[in-house]
Amino acid sequence: MDTRIFRHGEIAQAAAAIKRGELVAFPTETVYGLGADATNEEAVKNVYLAKGRPSDNPLIVHVNSISMVEKYAAEIPDNARKLMAAFWPGSLTIILKIKKGVLSKTVTGGLKTVAFRYPDCQPTLDLIEEAGVPMVGPSANTSGKPSPTTAQHVYHDLHGKIAGILDNGPTRVGVESTVLDMSTAHPVILRPGAVTKKDIESVIGSIDINHHKVGKNEVPKAPGMKYKHYAPKAQVYIVDEGTDWNKVVEWIRQQPFDVGMMAEGKILQQEVLPMNAIQFSLGKNVQDASARLFDGLRQFDDQPNVKAIVTQAFPAYDLGGAYMNRLNKSAGGMHFDSNAVK
Repeated sequence: MDTRIFRHGEIAQAAAAIKRGELVAFPTETVYGLGADATNEEAVKNVYLAKGRPSDNPLIVHVNSISMVEKYAAEIPDNARKLMAAFWPGSLTIILKIKKGVLSKTVTGGLKTVAFRYPDCQPTLDLIEEAGVPMVGPSANTSGKPSPTTAQHVYHDLHGKIAGILDNGPTRVGVESTVLDMSTAHPVILRPGAVTKKDIESVIGSIDINHHKVGKNEVPKAPGMKYKHYAPKAQVYIVDEGTDWNKVVEWIRQQPFDVGMMAEGKILQQEVLPMNAIQFSLGKNVQDASARLFDGLRQFDDQPNVKAIVTQAFPAYDLGGAYMNRLNKSAGGMHFDSNAVK
């Protein structure tokens, strides 16, 4: 099929495609999502097919009001309402128990819970309003690859597989939303994002962070918990804090292939780089780096001569926790060492 690029003035046409059961990628402040009518089981099945996504990986349901959540949730605890008031619209996804039979197993992964998100992106809120239904919205990329932060990234992966893309330019945050499980007695973060543990605890008190590795036959409660994610074809290596970048550069010089080098601009500027070092600036700080991480990984994915990517680590707290979560998954836990890559 032809994949159409929808602009701001064409939201009605994009919504019409959603109502017909077609797939339309949409922007958020975090990454682009692959949208389908959450109440249309066939449309949701097509999301899995378009992405090549495992069917036991549940989908986030995007809404444009709390009243839309109330239509599907069995209950909304008081603390969940406090968080909605504090962080919605925004980069916080909240898992709640749902009413029996209101959404298909293709959305829930067979669980009795659903993750709800109210994105901070007006064109997408308008799209939901015009379509009149909540939308599922996993990242609009081929499953396992770096998430898309521009409409061009989506087109690269999914053109010919989806009806259209609502283009709103580059996303602001660049890493997916925080996922907080509110369906249990004690709230727990299942995936870190821009809304931090500290942010949440300032509103509702103590919460936990889940470090459990989901087993082979276990259904994850949130996206990104089970399968390898965010990975380009080239092996990514994490350059830990305190590493001498001169040794990184020397290692690159010795390689018989091109190596992607992702770091803050001040690091790239102070090094004399060999010809086979292909640089990508992560900006000035962790905020910039989070917004640019997936873009850099995708740029190197389009360069077949790049066989390895060395990427700067940041302190793993606040937004850095989300950045390092994504980078660790991209690298499969592989760290750079000047004597041997381990």
